[in-house]
Order: sequence, then C-alpha cells, then structure tokens
Amino acid sequence: MPSPSTVDWSGARRLLRRLRDLMAAGTAAEERLNQTVRLIASDMVAEVCSVYIMRAGEVLELFATEGLNPEAVHKTRMRVGEGLIGDIAAHARAIAASDAWSHPNFSYRPETGEDLFRSLMGVPIMRGGRVAGVLAVQNKAQRLYTDEELETLETVAMVLAELIASGDLVNPSEAILADATAIVPRRLDGLRLNAGLAIGTALLHSPRVTIRQMVAENPAEELERLKTAVAEMHSQLDTLLTGSDVMASGELQDVMESYRMFAQDRGWLGRIREAINTGLTAEAAVQKTQNDMRARMREVTDAYLRERLLDLEDLTGRLLTHLSGAVLDTSEMPPDAIVFARAMGPAELLDYDRAKLKGLVLEEGSATSHVAIVARALDIPVLGRVTDVLDRVETGDQIVLDGDNGQVFVRPGQDVLDAVRHSMQAKAELKLRYAATRHLPAMTRDGQSVELLLNAGLLIDLAHLEETGAHGIGLYRTEIPFMVRSSYPNVATQTEIYRKVLEAADTRAVTFRTLDIGGDKALPYFDAGEDENPAMGWRAIRIGLDRPIMLRQQVRALIRAAVGRELKVMFPMVATVEEYVRARSLLDEELTRAEDRHEPMPERIKVGAMLEVPSLMWQMPQLLSRVDFLSVGSNDLLQFLFAWDRGSPRLSDRYDTLNPAVLAFFDDLVRKARAASVPLTLCGEMAGRPLEAMMLLGLGFRALSMTAAAIGPVKMMTRSLDARQLRPLLDQVMHRPVASLRGTLRNYARDRGIVL
Repeated sequence: MPSPSTVDWSGARRLLRRLRDLMAAGTAAEERLNQTVRLIASDMVAEVCSVYIMRAGEVLELFATEGLNPEAVHKTRMRVGEGLIGDIAAHARAIAASDAWSHPNFSYRPETGEDLFRSLMGVPIMRGGRVAGVLAVQNKAQRLYTDEELETLETVAMVLAELIASGDLVNPSEAILADATAIVPRRLDGLRLNAGLAIGTALLHSPRVTIRQMVAENPAEELERLKTAVAEMHSQLDTLLTGSDVMASGELQDVMESYRMFAQDRGWLGRIREAINTGLTAEAAVQKTQNDMRARMREVTDAYLRERLLDLEDLTGRLLTHLSGAVLDTSEMPPDAIVFARAMGPAELLDYDRAKLKGLVLEEGSATSHVAIVARALDIPVLGRVTDVLDRVETGDQIVLDGDNGQVFVRPGQDVLDAVRHSMQAKAELKLRYAATRHLPAMTRDGQSVELLLNAGLLIDLAHLEETGAHGIGLYRTEIPFMVRSSYPNVATQTEIYRKVLEAADTRAVTFRTLDIGGDKALPYFDAGEDENPAMGWRAIRIGLDRPIMLRQQVRALIRAAVGRELKVMFPMVATVEEYVRARSLLDEELTRAEDRHEPMPERIKVGAMLEVPSLMWQMPQLLSRVDFLSVGSNDLLQFLFAWDRGSPRLSDRYDTLNPAVLAFFDDLVRKARAASVPLTLCGEMAGRPLEAMMLLGLGFRALSMTAAAIGPVKMMTRSLDARQLRPLLDQVMHRPVASLRGTLRNYARDRGIVL
C-alpha cells in the first residue's frame, strides 16, 4: 500500500463530507440509510451498495440497498457465517472478490436479483469490538478493488456504526429481550487466571467514548490534537508507573516498561495519522485503527502476540480518553467492585482503587497476559475467556466470582450466595489453621520428615516463602521473566534477576529450571516456529541444545548470581541421557570459563534433570549415576504417559492421576532413586493436591513442590498421615485393572482421620 504521503485522499474526504451533511439532516434514520447507500454507490462507481444489520440471534438483515431488488429489504436474512456477507461478519474481516460466484462461501439469494453482479467488496461494520453489520458494494464486471477503495469503505462503515448505535434503526434492547434468561440468575464458565472467591457488585470497565464528530474540517489541526494527546498520555503513564507500590517487583516493572514501549510505537501512531489524512477526526482515526487491530486479533493464534495486541488496545482506549477529555471516574466505584471487561491492559487495572477492587472478569485474557500478572500481585481472583460476558452483565448486578473453579455467577440466588459465604468463611478459618502450622515441621505421624517446597516464576512469588513456611523453591521457572519482556535479556540483566531471587530466598535453597520455552510459551523476540504437536515439539532443552549460546548465557548468569552460595540447576524435557550429558557439558564449559577468568564462584553446584518424558525411565541407571538430584514434572509426564491432551474437552476427565499405572510408575522410580541415593522431588499439580500428595508420600516421595496456596493443606495432611501404614494398601491396589483408585484412597483417609 502506498505511504500516507503519496496517497491522494481527496476522494475519501469528499465522500466523508457528503456523508457528514447527510447524517446531520433531520430525516428519519432509515431514509438517511437509503440515501447513504445511493451516495456510496455513486461515489465508488458501484452498481450495488447494500447494508446488512445484525439482529438478535446473530442474523444479518438487509436494511438498505441501491441496485438490488428493493422488495428484498427486511426480507433477506442470513445467519452469521452464511454466504460472503455472513463470512465477513463471522470473521470481522473484509473481503474483496473479483469473482464472487467462484468464492467457496458464495451463497445465491434469488430474491435479491444479485445474479447480475459478479464482483463484491464488503467490510464489517464494527462497534465496540463487535460486528454490528456489513457494508458491501457489487459490480457486474469482474472488478479488482484497490486497497484505497477498501480503506474508504472501512472508513464509511465507521460512520454507519454510529447511525446503528443511535438505536433509531434497531432497538438496542432487542438482543436482551430475545434472551429470555437475561434477567434470571446464570452461571458462566471461564479460565482461571488467579484463584480466590469474591462476592461483589459488577462494574463494567471504561464506558465507551462517544465520538460526536467523525469527519474533520482540517486534518492539520487533527494531527496537532493527536500530538498533544499522545504527550499527555505519556506523562500520565509515567506518573502512574512511578507512583504505584505494586511496581516494587522487578518483573512488574518489566511488564509496565514493555507496555509503555507500545505507547511509543511508530507503526501504531503512523496508522492513526494515515487515517486522519483520509478526512477523519483524531478520535475517529484512533477508533478506526482500533477496529483494524481487533480484526487482526481474530486472526492471531500466537498467544504472546495476541496478549501484546490487547495491551495496544488498552493504549488506544487511553488515547481516546485524552482526545475526548473523558476520564475514568472511580469515585462512584462500589466498595466491593468486580470489574468486567472485554480485555484490559495492566495500566488500566492500576487506575482502580485497590481497596475497592475485589475481582476481575475478562472476555479475553490468559495466564501470561500482563493484566493477569498485575492482578496476581494485587491478590484478587481473576477469570478470563468468559464468552460474551459483557452481554450478560450490567453495572450494579450482584456477582459471585469463583476463581478456584473458573466460574462467575451473575445475579445469584440466595442459595448460591449462602453457599459461597459459607465457603468463604470456611476458607478464612482454614487459612488461619494453615497459618498456625507455618512454623510446625512437615512430619508424618510415623516420623517421616517431608520437604514442602514452593513453585515460583516471579519475584512476588518469593514473598510466600515466609508466610507459608516452605523449605525453599523446588521449581523456579526462569522463562517467565523472559516472557514479560519485549527483548532478550542480556547476561547482566539475567544475573540481576537470579541474584534477587536468591537474596529473597535468603538461606532457603532455590532450584532453577533452565528455559522451558517453545510450545505454548512463546517469546516475541524468538521464533520457535510451529509444530503440529507443540507439547512434543521444539521446546525446552531441545532449543537450549540447538541454540547453545542461549543456554550458555543463562547458566553463566546463574553462576554469577550464586557467588558464595549453593547453585541448583535442572534441565527440563530431557528425553535421553545423551541430552543431559550435552547440557551438563555446556554448564561445565561455563564453570571452566569463570575459573579461568578468576571470577568468584558458587560455594557448591548441584545439577539435575526433570523427568517429564517417559523414555528416561528406561535409562535410569545411566542417568542416576550422573545427576545430583531428579525432579518429576508430573503435568507433562502424565500427558505423555497416557497420550493425554488434558486441554481437549473430550479428554479432560478421561484419565485420573490416581490410575494404578501412575502408582506403579512412581513406585518403580522411587525404588531406583533410593537405591542410587539420588534425592527425588515431584513438582506439578499432583504435589499440591492433598489426596495425590498422600499417595506420593506413601510411595516414598519426601520432597514435593507446589503453589503457595497448596502448602497449608498438604502440610495438614502430612501431619495427620502415617505413611508406613499406607504403604501396604498401595502395594495391594497399584496393579488393579481399574481406571482410578481415588475412591479407595479417599475412603482410607476418611477412616483414619487424615485431613484432606
């Protein structure tokens, strides 16, 4: 596409001025729509121009046309996804087809008389991130539509979006009235981003800025207004980021610095300036750029890029408030606010009063999104990927947010409220009981000492060491600080990160897992490619061995950070002993390098491997003779053991972690590790579940690493368990041909007063 300086925008500006005058007329909305399609058809030299508007039930209705059979108006309807018009609405993306008849999604509607028209160009009419309709032009000849024509049609669609939003064409309450359950209690499911329970009042995030003028009189003045607003936004961000105590954590500083870089993105600002040059006001240009970005987001599958686009959308909304003079008014914020948003950036969350913010519900979002990381620092429950939640909730609705089970209850009944209040009270009481055990040893009734360790990935996680009484960090995920950055951290930066982790741990041991990237853990500055089966693809130690400089730089930073104390390093996703040997040799090369340079060294070094790939089980003698310790990554191990995609709805509950095969596998592993005198730890979801942890202790595990919230419950179970008494039962049941031993083990615990 030509650059803004070379494009002649005079045609687009002329059309917009004529549309502005037409919209300002006092005629009825439907008449204005009829005049609009005639004007567009004439100006764009099209034989047909049609507008389809979204009705309740995701049905597109022909509302106005120039060139098609006028009797088809209000009679022609098609579902989202049906035909080319439905395809545009379904994917919120434009289509320009020189031969529409040959398009695989073409659907002929005889009542319209469109059989005369061969080519079609259509764009979605977007409003608030959702499709409100479709605007299309058609021609008899096989016409090649230009990028400039497509841009013009997208700009015109913005004007039509405001007309549709006025409510003069379709009653805004139609969708609510069509949903008979809109006023009754409902439960919605989502993805847990941060656990916790909350009862509160719904607050819809950031009321949409109303753009009162779409067409600019003077583009130069609009460009100047944009420049001023951008400067104000940067100043406000600087104040926000330096004035928040949440920013004390190094990773959160990285999150916000990465976010701030988007505010200076030249490509983003350049697209806004380009839209202004077409004749739009600064506000309308920002809105158009936001619409384009939302359309792009629908096509983005990379999780990291999608989250960064959400940050950019956050900044777009912030820029709109500066242009319009609107501000986020938190004075009316309820004292128990649960905020609902389609998406949100980290700075927006910090705009809210932390004392009143009790929870967050998002239509988008993932565990690695910047807003989720900030929300965890604020210690509020967060739910993501709750489909169409903004269509189901109104500000002021009573809400129950169950972050533990990934559910939100809208306008809950008294029975739900009573149950949740009881659960919250019970959790508060349990929390006090857990706190009372903080300084008590994790020891079974038969005198077996157990190490309860913490899984961590951010500096803020290390604050839980003291409050939980954990023995140390059994798994520090080094990739998380990499994922919240916009560029690869150099050795000095990595050294500082690891040094802060060790300092925060004080005398407690920390086990660092080298980079486990690839698969679903993408870095924006590293292209790991796409694998057909990402979990079994190019990831973790496989990348480290194929890109040895990355691994060497990381272990070099770890060596420098651990000067004068113990350094524990483990390599993830090891499938063969040869891979471990190669990884260990890279570490040894860095140790030799440091010694040759007379650099200060760690007091001692322990190196281990993670057992996640079952093939390693049949190489145990060769492996155990080479490692200082072994850690079981139960999440990946069980996935591979059962060929089990737990993310698949059809398979999520198919296999049980308490299957006899799992017990037999771990029993064999414990025996081999004990015979070789190699310390064995399990870090994964199993470790943090009291019933599964009971089984592991019965088999002989004496070190478990888990989330902070799990340490209290697992310690109480440990202190009520006689591990030696449990062992005969495990020997008896581990070879049974059953799907699960969960019921058997639960009954055993209940009969013997073991706290689960």
